[in-house]
Order: sequence, then C-alpha cells, then structure tokens
Amino acid sequence: MSGHSGADRDRLLAEAVRLRETGLREEARERLVALSSALPLDAEVAYQAAWVHDTLGLEAEAVPYYERALSGSALADDDRRGALLGLGSTYRILGRHEEAVATLSEGVAEFPDDNGLKTFLAMALYNTGRTHDAMQLLLRLLVTTTGDPELAGYRPAIEEYAKDLDATME
Repeated sequence: MSGHSGADRDRLLAEAVRLRETGLREEARERLVALSSALPLDAEVAYQAAWVHDTLGLEAEAVPYYERALSGSALADDDRRGALLGLGSTYRILGRHEEAVATLSEGVAEFPDDNGLKTFLAMALYNTGRTHDAMQLLLRLLVTTTGDPELAGYRPAIEEYAKDLDATME
C-alpha cells in the first residue's frame, strides 16, 4: 500500500472525511489527493476524493477520481451508488450528457429503487433531447413517491399517460 498500513489508511481516510463533513473541505481535498496519490488503486479513497472535489465545485477534477473509484468492484454498494450518481451528475453539469445518461442508466439498472439516480437520469435524458423518456420517468417517479392525496387519486391515469404522452383519443 505504498507506505501506508491498513490502520494508517483507515485513520487518514476517516480524518479527511471528518474534515469534509465539518466544512473544512479544502483541507480534506488536500489530504484526499495525497492519500489517493499514495494509494492509486484504492476505490474508496478515490470516491472520497471525487466527492470532496464535487463539494468544492471542482467537477472536472472530480471525474478521474469517480472513474477510478468505479473501475473495479471494490466499493461497498452505498459508495458505488453514490459514485454512479456523483459521476453521472458531474458529467451532466459538464455538458457530457451522453456519458451522464450511460452512467446514470447503469446506476438505475444496478439500484432500481434509488429515486435519486432516476431523477438525475431524467435530467440527463432531457439534456440529450429525450424529453419523452425524461417525462415518462419523472411521472412514474412522481406517482410512486408522492404523498399528495390530490395526485394519488390520479395515479392510474398518470401511469397510463406516462406510457405514451402523445396518445390521444380520436
């Protein structure tokens, strides 16, 4: 592990995450960049480095860390889910819309119950001009997650209309 014992790595990573969580994001970024450099194959460190870059508005710099974090199968499910959402969202904000759709679609396929992934996928679909797919996804998401009794009464109709927004009765 390039000079870091497992205990050292865990301690250094935990300290950096605490710094990010307490608002000391730049200091956390510096530590995570150094740790990631020392442990280039560590997916969890790469994910945390990506995350802190995103929180600082450094989306372009976050991308290689997200990509490295996702390149293997070493991430825990929650971290993988977060990395897929983070990378997809980051691609979208950088104007890399097709990559955003691909990444977020992968996330939805792996984690079909994650409504955050579905929401960001809908935005990316919109950005690629796939407005029908975006609306369909959002309408289904709306009727399955809302607690609004006014909307709940229309759920069957909304679900049916979501199948084909262009359909009319003639």
